Amino acid sequence: MRYVVGYTPNERGADAVALASALARAQGAQLDLVYVVDKGLHVAHEVASGHDLAREQAVKDAQREGLGLVAEDVPVEFHVRHAESFAAGLIEAAVDIEAGLIVVGAASNGLFKRHTIGSVANALLHASPVPVALAPRGYRRTEPISRLTLAVGQRAGADAAIDVAIGSAERRGVPLRMVSLVELDAEGDPGEVVNAAHVHANTVLTEASRRLPEGHKVAVEVAHGRTIEECIDDLDWDDGEILIVGSSRLAERNKLFIGSTANKVLRALPVPMVVIPREYERVDTAMAP
Repeated sequence: MRYVVGYTPNERGADAVALASALARAQGAQLDLVYVVDKGLHVAHEVASGHDLAREQAVKDAQREGLGLVAEDVPVEFHVRHAESFAAGLIEAAVDIEAGLIVVGAASNGLFKRHTIGSVANALLHASPVPVALAPRGYRRTEPISRLTLAVGQRAGADAAIDVAIGSAERRGVPLRMVSLVELDAEGDPGEVVNAAHVHANTVLTEASRRLPEGHKVAVEVAHGRTIEECIDDLDWDDGEILIVGSSRLAERNKLFIGSTANKVLRALPVPMVVIPREYERVDTAMAP
């Protein structure tokens, strides 16, 4: 089981490493820190040019700093990847090593403990063939994940996210919470919308309870507010929690495409989010967030 971590020697890179460490612990997962450089640059050997020597030193510094952020009990390798873009390099690395996850930090200009989608994360959320985990700005927790929350929508295409959430909760031995977010200002009668959300969420709860071992803690909550942001604020969030969401129904098969609701959730969310590609099937049943 391997997780690709998009590493840059800054706060965003540190956020990604912390989240990846928390996800890897208790899973026996290996982290693959991937440092992407322009495809036209060669930094793997010494050259006479002062500029190239400086680039080579920058890579060595990044390797030292990145590996120094990873806890001793988490296996890790550092890779230099030449690619046309940072996102392309991460996707290529994930495909090559059959990784179960790509982990990146939020943009550096976001609010503390909140997500701001930068160009790298945006590209990944519209193209990655494997799940993508997003660390909010300032994320530094490295202890194992303590609870999984699954956002259950009523539209088609959520089966992959449900499967990943149930499988991950079982392997990790952590509680699973299903939440349904009801935006009361959206179209439709509020009472009917809330009732439909409860019915659907409890249907998913029944399915999860059937598939999880007897006694595994699983629960459901329906949060409602005038906006999706209010729904998120209405819920309690643990420090060691992550939210799992499915890709938009507009996504191509086995690809990500984050929809408008997920974007709204992301802006208000105080914990990491993992987005699952539509119809995603893990290469190995042990590979997942």
